[in-house]
Amino acid sequence: MHETAYEITTLTPHHPTPTPGMLPTEIPPGVQMVTLPGGIRTLAYTPQQAPPAPPAPPAPVAQPIPTWAKTTALLTPTIGGGIAAAGVGLSYAAPGLIAMSEALWAAVALIAAAAIGVPMLLRLGRSAAGGGAGRGATHITQNITASGMFGKANGTINHR
Repeated sequence: MHETAYEITTLTPHHPTPTPGMLPTEIPPGVQMVTLPGGIRTLAYTPQQAPPAPPAPPAPVAQPIPTWAKTTALLTPTIGGGIAAAGVGLSYAAPGLIAMSEALWAAVALIAAAAIGVPMLLRLGRSAAGGGAGRGATHITQNITASGMFGKANGTINHR
């Protein structure tokens, strides 16, 4: 059937064992000289022993919960409840707050009107009371003296 192009030869056990064609320093790691069951010696890869498994890490020890974490955990619902109560209170107070806001704006408008209107009324009153002709303005002079920061003050007022 098949003809081989080369002749296969085997060594029998009574022949001397040949030395490998490599020096022992040239043999790569994991390769060793082995004797097969038929007595033939050859180079072969040998199974490596698995390195010992590292020791299992120690079981974690339960640590106590820090005091600050307990305090925070206890205060969280309290703070949330306080915020919720404040929201409910504001919702009940909203109509009153709106009314107070409108009253404050009305007070601001009244003050602004008074700041403009009162000086105008005073000017009108002075011009009507003085007759408007020949009368000069009244001059008042004050002289105040005091001795020291908290001393008694003396003064004079001169009308002209």
